[in-house]
Amino acid sequence: MANKILELKEISKTYTGGGMDVPVLDKITFEVDEGEFVAIMGPSGSGKSTLMNIIGCLDRQTSGEYFLDGKDVSKMDDNELADLRNQAIGFVFQNFNLLPHETALENVMLPLLYAGVNAAERKARAEEALKSVGLEDRMSFDPTKLSGGQKQRVAVARAMINHPRILLADEPTGALDSKSGDQLMELFRKLNEDGMTIVMITHELAVAKCAKRILDLKDGKLQNLKEGDEA
Repeated sequence: MANKILELKEISKTYTGGGMDVPVLDKITFEVDEGEFVAIMGPSGSGKSTLMNIIGCLDRQTSGEYFLDGKDVSKMDDNELADLRNQAIGFVFQNFNLLPHETALENVMLPLLYAGVNAAERKARAEEALKSVGLEDRMSFDPTKLSGGQKQRVAVARAMINHPRILLADEPTGALDSKSGDQLMELFRKLNEDGMTIVMITHELAVAKCAKRILDLKDGKLQNLKEGDEA
């Protein structure tokens, strides 16, 4: 029986502003097993990014329970959440979030600096991570000299550097051309085949079909469950 990496129970999120309550998520319940590749689809305004921020411990739900790798996230303070993010979660964003004046190698090394890893090990592990995404010849390049696809592969290497329990990807192909997007999805498939658990947000069905399971989020509710191509 597979271990559950994520377990969300009756997760709701309401934002309050200008004297009004704006519900965004409505009693979301789902689980992700270790080694799964899950895509969450939905139109703009459906609550996808809010849900991803809660899964990534960047935001807190208004109500409901959330367990990550068996830990009750709801009861953690901000410092505990920061430690959990650094140790258990790798993030890949649509806009890469790379430091523009640091080399690819330095960008990938950054999470290890926060984790207190010594300089020699940081460099060795970052070099290995960049090799694993096919960028061994771009280590000394800063992001301004890289294509969109190369920037996103640097971001993936950075996300994987701490050997996270789960990879969260928010519209990872959104800023890429179709060829680079296909290459990124092939990299995700390889990571998943190697055992990495991946949860990905996308509004593109062709991208979602690369996952093994597709959840459809609409008006703050999980509307249905569809199977990906590889299910």
